[in-house]
Amino acid sequence: MPPRTSSPAGSEGRADTAAADCAPLRTAVLADSDTRWKWGALTARRLAGAPETGAAERPVEISGLLLRGRATPTPRQLAEVGDVGVDAARVREVTAVEFLHTVRDGAYDVVVLALVGGAVQAMLHGLAALDLPRRPVVVTGYVGVVYEKLADGLLLRHGADVVLANSRHDAERFRAVYEGVGADASSVTEAALPFLGGQPHEALEGRDTVVFAAQPSVPESRADRTYLLRRLVEHARLHPGREVLLKLRSKPGEHTTHIEELPYQRLAERIPGGLPPNFRLVYGHMGEVLDRTDLLVTVSSTAALESLHRRIPTAILSDLGVREALGNHHFIGSGLITSWDHLDGGRRPEPDEEWLAGQGVAADGTYGTAYDTARARVAALLAAGPLPALAPYYTPATAPGYLPGILARHHLGHDGHPLPGAVTPKETGRVRGAVRDTVRNAARGAYRHGVQRVAPVIRRMGEL
Repeated sequence: MPPRTSSPAGSEGRADTAAADCAPLRTAVLADSDTRWKWGALTARRLAGAPETGAAERPVEISGLLLRGRATPTPRQLAEVGDVGVDAARVREVTAVEFLHTVRDGAYDVVVLALVGGAVQAMLHGLAALDLPRRPVVVTGYVGVVYEKLADGLLLRHGADVVLANSRHDAERFRAVYEGVGADASSVTEAALPFLGGQPHEALEGRDTVVFAAQPSVPESRADRTYLLRRLVEHARLHPGREVLLKLRSKPGEHTTHIEELPYQRLAERIPGGLPPNFRLVYGHMGEVLDRTDLLVTVSSTAALESLHRRIPTAILSDLGVREALGNHHFIGSGLITSWDHLDGGRRPEPDEEWLAGQGVAADGTYGTAYDTARARVAALLAAGPLPALAPYYTPATAPGYLPGILARHHLGHDGHPLPGAVTPKETGRVRGAVRDTVRNAARGAYRHGVQRVAPVIRRMGEL
């Protein structure tokens, strides 16, 4: 692809600009879990689209990359993400160093970092160390509700050209954190969750479906998770004519953005009396499940925002308290907080419209102009010619006791360059490649078994 250039004045410049606007936006998306892949790929598509005024959308070419780690999604998980405009079979797994080599050789316009904060910080330093004559615009953000580690997560993302906020509320908080430590806050850009959408809720005669959106790590304890499952099953027994679904994020052995040590599938096997006939465990794309949902119940899942965007009745549970550790404190003021006792009795919460507007949830179920500002910022950066060097807030001078460890986890030195031995030559031949992949998958399986089976046992023994 030819290098980006700022257009000169006159008809020739206008022609060059028009050609650039029509050329595909070459974008690399690096993700480290199924949910972040969904967020990254859909964000890339939103950023390439024209403002929603009927104008043509700029084509986008997305290179899908998965950062190798504990939560690297399986093919099944990628398939369940839904349509993100990228063939899952073409998404490849890479190490941090392999990703940096891909960017170095790929002539990308935009790089979307859909990663946990520490990985974003490492990639920012690695990209800066490449010292490309014309580097891509770097975009990052959060995949959902930001209810914990606000300062830590934000400062680890500082240095990207665009830090997307999913709502006006988040944008204000993000800027306050950056400005509070003397960091440049101009990268904070208000947008919305890219996967909001779908058909508005319509009640259908004869259909009555309640969906509980489970979360991998909220709540954490066996007692709390068993309580929620028991109440969901009791709700199904109280309402035999109602379909009650437990929407699960992953199958045992798979990982999502957060580690799930106590899968609901295992707990459901121990429900006294078994599960009622109108109760089912379901997987699949959340959007497809919401298509048939008449009430969504959760503790604090981002699925609540998807549901509210469609105007589906939504309930946030207070049974285990309204606490920061659960994330349901984020919904204070929403009008949605209630309990299983009230839901069993037929109560349906009514959302507060002002709260919805502040959270980036459109009252009419459409995006409107949510991504206009982000598109304009990316377009301006692309047209500006060579961009200045990436300058994260954390450096060896500002965080000498924190940054080196973050970089080392991704085999990068304090200057962002790969550590000695980090670059492993590619093995040639199908047999050696197959053996390498088999060993890697076996190691990942052993790790996941340790997290879900061995670690809880060790903790219980320690409590004796």
